[in-house]
This record gives sequence, structure tokens and C-alpha cells, in this order.
Amino acid sequence: MLPKIDDDFDKTRALGLQQATAMAQQPDPDALKAGTVAGVYVLEKALASGGGGTVYEAKHRLLGRRAAVKVLRRELASSPQMVARFLREALAVNLIKHPNIVDIYEFGELPDGRPFYVMELLDGTDLRSMLTTRGRFHPTEIVAILTPVCSALDAAHAQGIVHRDLKASNIHVEQRGGEQIVKLLDFGIAKLIHPDAGDVGLTVAGARLGTSYTMAPEQIRGGAIDARTDVYALGVVLYHLLTGQYPFRGEQMTDIERLHLESPVPRASQSAPVTPGIDAVVLRAMEKQPERRFPSAKAFITALRDAVGMPKRTAPASAGKARAMAIFVEVRTADTVDADSDDLLDDISSVLDAAEQQLREGGWQVPLQTGSALLGAKVLPSVEADAKLVRAAGLRTANTLFAWVSGRGGAHDDVHVNITVHVDDAETKDSEDVIGGKEIVGGGVTSIGAWAPQDNVLGVRVTAAAS
Repeated sequence: MLPKIDDDFDKTRALGLQQATAMAQQPDPDALKAGTVAGVYVLEKALASGGGGTVYEAKHRLLGRRAAVKVLRRELASSPQMVARFLREALAVNLIKHPNIVDIYEFGELPDGRPFYVMELLDGTDLRSMLTTRGRFHPTEIVAILTPVCSALDAAHAQGIVHRDLKASNIHVEQRGGEQIVKLLDFGIAKLIHPDAGDVGLTVAGARLGTSYTMAPEQIRGGAIDARTDVYALGVVLYHLLTGQYPFRGEQMTDIERLHLESPVPRASQSAPVTPGIDAVVLRAMEKQPERRFPSAKAFITALRDAVGMPKRTAPASAGKARAMAIFVEVRTADTVDADSDDLLDDISSVLDAAEQQLREGGWQVPLQTGSALLGAKVLPSVEADAKLVRAAGLRTANTLFAWVSGRGGAHDDVHVNITVHVDDAETKDSEDVIGGKEIVGGGVTSIGAWAPQDNVLGVRVTAAAS
């Protein structure tokens, strides 16, 4: 059964057990009855419910395929901005295209207007439940579980997305045909790596951005985040699995957060039979300063494998390499602006919708799309003369888009749009669904954190590689 994927941010602790129990006993006015039709799927029972929506187990009416269907809550569906957020959140997850992240099959709308999306239904259970049932894990078991999790995180980070809520309950484990399948869940509060990009499109209004037990110090302070924020959470998860408890505990969330900010990280060896090498991995992953942590999830899992004494894994060969051109459109807002203003969200949506339409009509792929940015990319021909023509056409497209952005009606005063053109290596795979037959799935061209500007830029910015 699919574990709860909505970010409830530990409401039980925040409200108190008695009040939370009373809330749980009240009927949910938003619940859909068994037999409700969602597109070609029939809902059977609710699996989980949170502030953003409800997840149901469902079955395809013709094929009999089982799936999970997430439906946006009724009070949120009346807002076009929240509907756009809901769908863009799912798109961001799906565009990562990683086997250890839940697949999303399709989107649709119920007769009452509520949007939904269909994703794979998981058997098995989450790591938090397993830890409660069986107790702490052996280091070799942890490596086997966290290796695919780190692979999924690296793929998300390469697309410029930080998970921000990594914890044992968001890691799902299933035994299938004698093989252990691990899935990373809940990108509901994921965020672009750019520290000033804002939260538009990837969060639920009023939600707490993280879980106190696993939040990095920069999250607690509301500062800039990047891939190393997820590395901190990996350190917490590692400690949790090794010892059966969190490194920092307290009666109130504020107490836990203060410990994350100020207290030295306890050694796991104080609570479990752990070697000094594994202690060192936990301590480095949970450094207070991001620059002192492992720089990536890959570096973290490599260090853990070394500490446990397991051989290094070699990465599978890429399906293909190519040079590609990218046009990155990023909508940026001031830190002080009301992120839920209808006028603001309308303007953001209009910019992203127009950019997507223009890029797709021009034959550009869109390998990254979130609530505040999108990336258009195109494989360059191998013949240099032809590549120059494509690059010139790409620059014209970027300038045309900038001209539209500059003169658009209803522009919000607190919205700034960066448009960046870049050329870099790309990882590709064969696909009949894209022009040219080569789908861009990764590489430097999609690693926007490495080349997109961090500040507001006037005009179209062309990187040195693209100029």
C-alpha cells in the first residue's frame, strides 16, 4: 500500500495526540466514495489524506491495471493558481525520469472540476514503519536501501530540484520477484536549487517547509538551500536507521530545531554498535555549515560504502551523448512579496505558459518544468554548419520570448523573468516521441545550478559556451 505522501509536517506533534485523534475520527467532507470514476480509473478506497489532497487506490476500467490516484482538495481546486501548482508539482516529479521515483501516468479532471493525477501503486511499506516493526538496520542493509535513494536524489539535483523533506517515511521498500525495490516519495515541497527562486508552484500555501526532525539548519533559518540540504537529511536518515532514534529529540518542534542549529551531532556509536568510519559519515553529512558536508548524494553514498567496507559501484553507461542548446526561463520574485497573491500567480502562470507554448512550437523539448521555471532544450546537429544555424535560431527564439515578456499585459511589479541561453553536453536516449529521435534526459545542459544566473538579469543572458 502506498504510504502517505502529503507533507503533514508532523501535525500530531504540533496539535497534541488527543486533538489529532479527535480530528482523525471526524469524517472527511472531501472524501470520494468507492466507485467514483477518475478518467479511465475507478476509485476503490482512500490510502492517505493530507492538506493538499487525497490518494486513492484505483483500477483501470478496461485494462484492470491498479494505480494510485491523487485528487486535489475541494477548497484548493477553486483556485486556478493552486490547480496550476498541483499539476506543475507532478510534472516536476515526472520529468526527473528516474526508476527510483514514483512514475506518474496521466492527468485528468473530475466532473466537479477537481484535478487529479495517476501514479504507480506501490506495495510494501515505508522505512519508518519497518523501523518501528523490526528495529534498527545493519549498515549493509542501509547501504542497499540508500544507494537507489541517492541515485534518485542525484537525478533530481541534476534537474535543479531539492527534495527538502527526505525522511524514513518518504522512502518506500517493496520486495518484488526476489528483488528489493526502493522508491523515493513526496516531492510535494520540492524547490529549485536557486536560493532566490521562491516557492511558487511546488508548495502548498501555509505549509511548513520540512519536518523538524530532519531539517537542515539553513531550512530552519529560511536561508538558501541546495543539494547539500538533502545531504544533511541523508545523515539524519542514516543515524535514524542505525540507532532506531533521531539524533535530536525534544518535546516541542522549536526545541528540536534549536538543537539542529546549535548542538553537536551525537555519535551513532553511543546508541548502536557502529564503527568510527560510519560515525564520521554521519557527522560530516550533518555539519552545520553546508560547505563542510558531502557535496552530493553520490559522494555521501560512496563514503558510506567505503566506511562499511563494501566495493564501489560503477555507474551504468549512458544511453548516448550529444551537444545541446538550452533556453532557461526563470520567474523570480522578491522575498517580501506575498507568494499567494492571485495577481502574482496569474502573471507567473502566463509567463510560463507562453514560454512553454513558444518553445514546444519551435521543436524544443522541455526536460525541466516547475512552478517557477522551465527549461527548453534541443539537440544540436553533429555537422558544425547546421549546428550554427540551430544556435542562431535559438538566440532569435530567446530574444522573441524576452520581447514578449517585456511587453506583456498585466505584468506584476514584483515579478522578474530571467532568460538564459546555454550550450553544453547532454545525455540522451532514443525516443520516437521527440523530434530527431533523441530525448534529452540529463547532462550539463540540464544542470541549471551550474550555469544559470543567481541574480536578476536584464535582457537575454547568453553564456560563454553559447555565445
